[in-house]
Amino acid sequence: MGKFNEELVKAGVMLDAAGLRASSNGKRVKFSGGKAALLTDGPFMETKELIAGYWVWKVKSVDEAVEWLKRAPFRDEEVEIRPFFEPEDFGENLTLELHEQQERMREEMLRQSGRH
Repeated sequence: MGKFNEELVKAGVMLDAAGLRASSNGKRVKFSGGKAALLTDGPFMETKELIAGYWVWKVKSVDEAVEWLKRAPFRDEEVEIRPFFEPEDFGENLTLELHEQQERMREEMLRQSGRH
């Protein structure tokens, strides 16, 4: 997997990646009526599927992501591919004010992470 990840980085595809600890280290917060109503400590036995990690890739399409993923050294795993929302997905609902707010937050997050 390390070799595959290095290939993704060298190609400029991978923007971020991390593994997630087991659900036994987590908590779930269920909201009801806009308030945190129920807190459940892990592990979450009733869950059939859990996310174990993630990648953030910069690709031109989901099809390109599939082509990269076909090269991964998986044996018996399943991977879900989901694109991020893009500004154009929101149409007129994304006002100039909201767009500027998003950009300010993105810049601040990058500054705080030391990647800017």
